[in-house]
Amino acid sequence: MRVSPSSAAAPGADSGPSAVPTSDAAVPAKTARGALTPAGGKAKSRAKETHTGLVRRARRMNRTLALAFPDAHCELDFTTPLELAVATILSAQCTDVRVNLTTPALFAKYRSARDYAEANRTELEEFIRPTGFYRNKTSSLIGLGQALVERYDGELPHTLAQLVELPGIGRKTANVILGNAFGVPGITVDTHFGRLVRRWGWTAEEDPVKVEHIVGALIERRDWTMLSHRVIFHGRRVCHARKPACGACVLAKDCPSYGTGPTDPATAAALVKGPETEHLLELVGL
Repeated sequence: MRVSPSSAAAPGADSGPSAVPTSDAAVPAKTARGALTPAGGKAKSRAKETHTGLVRRARRMNRTLALAFPDAHCELDFTTPLELAVATILSAQCTDVRVNLTTPALFAKYRSARDYAEANRTELEEFIRPTGFYRNKTSSLIGLGQALVERYDGELPHTLAQLVELPGIGRKTANVILGNAFGVPGITVDTHFGRLVRRWGWTAEEDPVKVEHIVGALIERRDWTMLSHRVIFHGRRVCHARKPACGACVLAKDCPSYGTGPTDPATAAALVKGPETEHLLELVGL
């Protein structure tokens, strides 16, 4: 069972950078064939884009992604914060699909932090073997359980500073937990997220922490968690690493990398994946 992620900020959280007004349309213009393309048939150069222009474009792209993926969510299945922490640790170098196939039996056996703390290593390794790197992940899960029992009475803490001190939990995992289990806005910089924001010209940084801070300054804080989901969804379904579906992309007008993949509508449409395919193609008139 998946718990729906929270898109709302924690009570009392500030709303991030001040709003930057924009009158630009959220959805790119259509060509005669229905494909979405920037004016002039190719992406506009962003070489002289001001910071204000970048903020407006980034927020416009976020709004467009919200239309494209209204049901974006964490694709790891979980019912408790601990289950999400465990699933996120297992997702390293592994697909969410594989993790979701592995966790039902695992969660039925290990229900609390103490269960992980007192786990038989060999037995736990067998449960999580399909996710790869199972010996290291077993060490992380046992260490996590022990730390939670010793420091927090078996419960996950609610702050980034406390989470990143726990075994197996880095900044990315901590933001996943905060955003999806506790409703605290956070930006999850995984492979898809970093690749896309660089492709979009939001930043040229490679370091995930720097990417997180730079993007956080562009997008309102209340949207951080949902932005992460939307970008990851878009990366998995449309903006693929090797062959993005440029000719069927709702972000074509605002993407400086338009043309990296095929721009022919029919060719691009064949590259779109996932259950949202029909909806995504309707948005671009295909």
